Amino acid sequence: MAKDFLTGSRTHFGNTRSHALNHSRRSWKPNLQKVRILVDGKPKRVWVSARALKSGKIERA
Repeated sequence: MAKDFLTGSRTHFGNTRSHALNHSRRSWKPNLQKVRILVDGKPKRVWVSARALKSGKIERA
């Protein structure tokens, strides 16, 4: 899957544990959006996390 253009965040993996200590693999995925941003003054379509968009770190094209 894609990764965040700005922060590089990807899917993280781990275990989900019950009270009986049963375990199975699970994943945490970043909320990625495909947006047009300015890269070196030119518009480019990249994957950006919603967290980076909300914080104002990205200038949209």
